[in-house]
Parts: sequence; C-alpha cells; structure tokens
Amino acid sequence: MNPTGSAHLELVCEGLIPGLPDELALMCLATLSHGHHGVLECVSRRWRDALRSEEYSRLKAREGLCGDWLFVLTDEKPGMRWSAYDPGADRWHALPPAPGTDPRSTHCGFACVALRERFLVLGGYPVRPPLEEHGGGGGCSSYRRPAATREVMSFDPYRNRWSEVAGMRTPRCDFACSAVRGRVLVAGGWEDLPPMPTPLRSCFSVSHDGRFHVVGRSASEPRHFIFDPAWGSWAPAPAAWQLHRLPRNAAAALDGRLYAILERGLAALEGSGGAWSVLDGPPLFDLPDHRRKLQPSGCGFAGLRGKLYLVGGKAIRYDMDARVFDIVKFACTRYCDPAAAPLQWRDVRPLFRSRGAVLGCAALQQ
Repeated sequence: MNPTGSAHLELVCEGLIPGLPDELALMCLATLSHGHHGVLECVSRRWRDALRSEEYSRLKAREGLCGDWLFVLTDEKPGMRWSAYDPGADRWHALPPAPGTDPRSTHCGFACVALRERFLVLGGYPVRPPLEEHGGGGGCSSYRRPAATREVMSFDPYRNRWSEVAGMRTPRCDFACSAVRGRVLVAGGWEDLPPMPTPLRSCFSVSHDGRFHVVGRSASEPRHFIFDPAWGSWAPAPAAWQLHRLPRNAAAALDGRLYAILERGLAALEGSGGAWSVLDGPPLFDLPDHRRKLQPSGCGFAGLRGKLYLVGGKAIRYDMDARVFDIVKFACTRYCDPAAAPLQWRDVRPLFRSRGAVLGCAALQQ
C-alpha cells in the first residue's frame, strides 16, 4: 500500500478534534465566541465548513450561545458595512453586507436596536454622489437625499446573516427607536402610540427605567418627552435631565442607570428625576506629534456587560506650523467600569478597517 495514500486516508477520516465524536467536538467549538471564528476557520477546511454549516448555527441557537456583540457603523464605510466587536476575544470583524444595499452609497438617518438575540436596522435613506456624467464632485453639497424607507433589516448572530423583516408602517429617517420591555418602540413606526405633546424632528431615543425617552427639536427648541408603556401616555422630562442638550449616541443605559457624555465629562443620572453627577472628565485622545490632547465628537457610546464603551469619533486638529485646521478620524475603542473607583478608561483593539464619526452603535448581550 502506498504510504502517502494511507496517510491521506487517515487524515480524511480524522474527526474535527482527534479523539472526540464530531457532535461533542462541534459543541466545544460552539462555546467559542464569534470573535474567534476568523482564526478557527483557518485551522482546516473541515473546521471552516463546520463553522459555516446550518447544523452549527442551530446548535448555537439551541444552546443560546450568541455571545456579546457591539455593532458599529462609521461614516467612513460605504453601504451598510457594519463592524462587530467581541469583548471576550477582543476582536473586531466585518459583518457581511446587507442584501440589496448599494456599495457606493452611505446609509444615513436610520435607527438601530438589539432585541431578543437580533440586531435591527430600521429606516433611513441611502446617500450617494451624483453620476459622473452629471458632474458630481465629492463634497457634501454634491450629494442628493432620496426618500426615506420603511424597511427593517435583521441580523442573525447565529447564522451571521441579514434578512429583511416586516417593515414599519411609515417611512422614517432621523427618528427615535428603542427596545422597551421586550418591544421595539418607534416614534411613528409599527404600533401606533398616542401622539407626543409636540411634534419633533431630528429625533433620537434611549430606553431607561422601562420607559421610552425621545429627544428632538420642535421649531428651534430642543425637547425631551418620556413614554411610559404601563400607562400608555407621554410626559415631559424633568428639566434637570438635560438629555435635549445631548448629541445623538451620547447617552447609554447600563444596569438600570443612565449615563451620558456631557461637556463636563462622563456623568450618571441620580434618581428618577435628579441631576447628573460627573464621574470623570471628558475623554481625551493623544496624537503623535501633537502638543495637546483632543476631545473627540461623534463617538459611539454603549453599555455592555457592566462596562461603558466609547468607539471612534473625530476631532479638529490645528497644525501650528502650517497654520491650518484638519479633521482627525479615530478608530479607538475604550471601555470603563462606571462602578469602579477611581474610574479609568482602558484601550482595547481599535476598529477594524474603519474610523471616524459613528452613525450607529448598539450592543447585544448573550
């Protein structure tokens, strides 16, 4: 018998993990979180095929092993090319593109939320430069804004796959959306809610204390209303909350408390109608060959597994030698434990092939 052929036969018949039945070996692989999959698929073709199989997806779903995910989309990525962070593996990886998205466009004005082991991206509109024959340049003024959509895309963390689900009743952009008590609440979306006391535009929202907080503008005035599903009614927020002063993605709920990035720094809301207590100063980033630290804006901010994460952002830098301003885009990822004293921000792996202002950020916890 050909020795080479015998060795080849032995290799083909070998299981996923030598000495273990394939069912048990697959269970061992399923316990590893999604951030390790890129490395695991490089072990062998059998491992790659196993990790991409429907059997593997069903096993993880049956055991509830979706893992922890931090989803981020920056303004530097065309189309709907989201990145996902795995805190357990300290790795970023790119999600597959959503079906039907134009790779030349940028998805804007959408809302995103995680609920029941699914990540949902709702509404918005695609923005792309005009066709070359129309003389399109590259500046913001050359972009055109099409109509908003009512579509809702759902990402399945078990199958690593997007699908379109039931859409909203009304096309929406720059609207409020949160997961509250196991439901997705949208200002003017699927399920009809009582009208807000005042119509708002350019909205964002946060879920806290089992209620739906909507922040937006009425005429030239910023406003903040709270919807309580238990009573089915809206009420204005206490003046001390000041959420109406926050930019989008600047507030996050974690372990029953509401946190925000204020001008004074990281703050926590004390009580149901109390004031903010500042826990730490504004987050500052160092740049090589720059004389002072920069305070970024447009960061992603989310709470996950007892930690607050700050991702991406941009800042204006002044070059004193050339006497010009330029915009710096960050790929940094930081986290802190707000319950620890003294509070300390820690750097982890930066964004994967992406940087800049964050358009969408959401956390999914196993």
